[in-house]
Amino acid sequence: MSKKLFGTDGIRGPVNQHPMFADLALRLGLAAGTYFRTPDARRHRVVIGKDTRLSGYIFEHALTAGLCAAGMDVFLVGPLPTPAIAFLTANMRADLGIVISASHNPFQDNGIKLFSRDGFKLDDAAEYAIEQMILAEDMRWDYPAPDKVGRAFRIKDSQGRYIVYLKNSFPAELDLSGMRVVLDCANGANYHVGPLVLEELGAEVTRLGCEPDGLNINLNCGSLYPELAAAKVKECGADIGLSLDGDADRIIVSDEHGVVLDGDQIMAICAEDMLQKGRLTHNTLVATVMSNMALEVFMKQRGGTLLRTPVGDRNVVEAMRSSGAALGGEQSGHIIFMDYGTTGDGLLAALQVMKIMRERDKPLSELAGLLTPYPQKLINVPVARKVPFENNAQIAAAVADAESELGSTGRVLLRYSGTEAKARVMIEGECAGLVNRLAAQLAELVKRELAE
Repeated sequence: MSKKLFGTDGIRGPVNQHPMFADLALRLGLAAGTYFRTPDARRHRVVIGKDTRLSGYIFEHALTAGLCAAGMDVFLVGPLPTPAIAFLTANMRADLGIVISASHNPFQDNGIKLFSRDGFKLDDAAEYAIEQMILAEDMRWDYPAPDKVGRAFRIKDSQGRYIVYLKNSFPAELDLSGMRVVLDCANGANYHVGPLVLEELGAEVTRLGCEPDGLNINLNCGSLYPELAAAKVKECGADIGLSLDGDADRIIVSDEHGVVLDGDQIMAICAEDMLQKGRLTHNTLVATVMSNMALEVFMKQRGGTLLRTPVGDRNVVEAMRSSGAALGGEQSGHIIFMDYGTTGDGLLAALQVMKIMRERDKPLSELAGLLTPYPQKLINVPVARKVPFENNAQIAAAVADAESELGSTGRVLLRYSGTEAKARVMIEGECAGLVNRLAAQLAELVKRELAE
């Protein structure tokens, strides 16, 4: 299957440019509604949530029109994190969940991703079938009778449901009293719920990125700019800094000294805790090819296994489901706890870290010392075309040379972005100077070879 609209995480792009047009969103609503509507007499349900982008109104209404025309009842919950929609879809016994968000992208972009009734993202086969209906010029929609079209409802208690869900992931015998937390919500979907959850658990919260205006989502804040929360932690003497992205499905953490910890370091803290408690199923942690080699060594030293997948939290979740793993994630901060949820949840992951801090009565800096990442350099290179790297003799030779210089304690990874016209050049090894030099050389070569 070769999909033309759906990428690694739904449909995404600049607003009012292909494919992010209102009319395409309407056809997506028709197609998804048709695909998920069964012939029984029951009413079919769809939950739609969004982040805080100005363009969210466009796609919310276009999708609603298409879904209602296809005979689906639509439940609109407004701005809520992606994991909240995954939870509510299953909790409300809906047939489909839809999130309108471009995650960590700037406000000019938007996206649409779909969840099945069990709260997991749609598989490739379902996305492909829906896409074929959207793109078919001669598509004849199976419209229901006029008295069978859908209704749209605004759900007012959705935030409260998600707050209770998050608090239930935190041990009832513990609280966060006396803990000072800096929370950066990236002016995104968790700007309201996030602080409330932490405050209800007893934390003293300093808020950043909690004043969305439709245009400032991810703007110099959030998980792409964790130094903002890190600086605030040092300024106000906080115990931890939390940096979410626009749809709050990823988290980057800062310790009490303002040192930034990425997803690999967060996973190491949580994996060791779960290993000690016998809760890390098969002693296996699932991560992507981007995760640091130090994480692989970390797991081996503790008798565990690191199972690697292609990039993308959906790939991580699929591997977790097939292997039965309880913990997985990405270096970028998507962390999935299968005991609690079906997709990455930034705030839920933060609560698990703070739970460990409370149980062990240790500062985050001491816990973070478990994993010292190997020097790693990632360079994003704009490209005009995406051809297999191994088909370019110059690039293939350069990769072989770099791997020879790095030896067994380093690696080279080249891949294309699933959402942008970019190549990712990643070099990792024990010597920072060598890593930086090889990454710069290889990035320059890729740029030269694939620029046109």
